Amino acid sequence: MKRRLIPFFLLLVMFGLQTITAPSADGQRRKPPRRTVVVVHRGFPIKRAPRNVVIHTIRRPYRIAPRLYLPLLTWGGVLVTTVPGRDLMVWEDGETLIQDEEWTEFTLNCENTGTKIWLEVVSGKVRFDWAEVVFGNGEAQAVEMQEFVRDPGYYLLLDFAAGREVDHVRMVAKAESPEARVVLKIQK
Repeated sequence: MKRRLIPFFLLLVMFGLQTITAPSADGQRRKPPRRTVVVVHRGFPIKRAPRNVVIHTIRRPYRIAPRLYLPLLTWGGVLVTTVPGRDLMVWEDGETLIQDEEWTEFTLNCENTGTKIWLEVVSGKVRFDWAEVVFGNGEAQAVEMQEFVRDPGYYLLLDFAAGREVDHVRMVAKAESPEARVVLKIQK
């Protein structure tokens, strides 16, 4: 009889069903976030150990995977005082980060052509690790963000004056406040 139960308990352990959380304030059980190691493509220029992250679900699959990484850029993280007008933006999308999730990976599908990518911290405080911008031709630009913590405001993430088609942007960041909202925008 005991030998029959061993495979059952092994399955419980494998799938993490042994963890039970206390009910949240609204009476619903809240599962702890599932963490996994960040996956990067061959040639990714940031050479440190990958972080354990919570991966936010991609709203729709991206079209183009990185095939060639451009030389690594280091982000200055400088707050911009003159914000570009909304009429100059061709695309925007955002993600909400929760402090309990710690490091989080999220991907935003752009599929637009522009000359600059703006990063806006709409609310809360955010610590940024890196960003990966994948262009329409498969080239990818990794941006080292040096774990800068940023308050609400506008920041220039990437400037490509000649204009480029951006397929998607992938980021690793974490909220340093209970909740934070990050929005990326492409300027025409």
